[in-house]
Amino acid sequence: MTGLGVGLLAAITIAVAGPPTSPEYLPLQVARAEGYFAQENLDVVLKIERTEGDAARALARGQADLAATSLDAAYRQGHVAGVPPPLLFGLTAAAPVAILVSPNHKDTIRAPAELRGQPVGLPGGAGTPEHVMLNAVLLHADVKIHQVPLRSFSSRALEGVLGRGEVAAGVMGDPLITRMAEDHTGFILVDLRKRSDAARWLGAETVYAALFVRAGTTPDERELTALVRALLRGVTRVTEASPEALMSVLPEPVTGPLVDFRARLDGVRQSFLPRGQVSDEVLKASINQARARAAFPAVVKLPWFSWSSLLLSAPLQRALEAPAAR
Repeated sequence: MTGLGVGLLAAITIAVAGPPTSPEYLPLQVARAEGYFAQENLDVVLKIERTEGDAARALARGQADLAATSLDAAYRQGHVAGVPPPLLFGLTAAAPVAILVSPNHKDTIRAPAELRGQPVGLPGGAGTPEHVMLNAVLLHADVKIHQVPLRSFSSRALEGVLGRGEVAAGVMGDPLITRMAEDHTGFILVDLRKRSDAARWLGAETVYAALFVRAGTTPDERELTALVRALLRGVTRVTEASPEALMSVLPEPVTGPLVDFRARLDGVRQSFLPRGQVSDEVLKASINQARARAAFPAVVKLPWFSWSSLLLSAPLQRALEAPAAR
């Protein structure tokens, strides 16, 4: 980051987990497109990475000042010499995905525990948001991930095999959730798109996607406060604006077709954490769930005596006390 100066924009690079259509990171795209960053005298570059892990690694390597990625990826791949990146701003409680069962299994699979021994399809392999969320839901249901035969498909292929009953269930995001539910080619078993539902299926309130600052750096807190003010406006805009209004300012790679964008937007609106705040308890629950899914690398140093030391909360607090003028 560069310091603020008279007549100068502070330059900030943020590595953002892809693909560009990922709805949990939409507030950053909106804040840039609507000019909220520029109004805060910030020159923000969004560096779209292929995956959450890629965004975390870009942060660790110093290729970005901050990363918008999952807590899992940030702690496993975004640490610097074992020091986890501080969490600046919480985005979503969970990845906005759902577990759908096929029409052939809708009367026999009515709870996550009943997925034991049943083939489940994923759009991609291990480490995807869908895989992470499936693992978390199964653990809360006392099922080990290895007890569920997993099959990897493209998103289009997964829609087909699930509809035909070639897999018992599939984990997917919108627009597939909405389309399959409306067409009765898939039936929602577990829905993580709302904070309240995510807490039910995961067993606690959690944070999934967030904005992290590179460990070991001393960022200008004025810049971070300005950045957070812009993000707060971005989240509000995402949760309140019509799809058409957002599409009028966002680039096509971020939105895709209107019907798909509307489904992704509707699906993620109730997943965002109120005012971007992450409490010690939410962070602790999220870390414990991540460790239950898979142990962190031995090098990662977690300060068990103080969860708050993993939170960079002062900029958000100042932004909430002095919000941006509208």
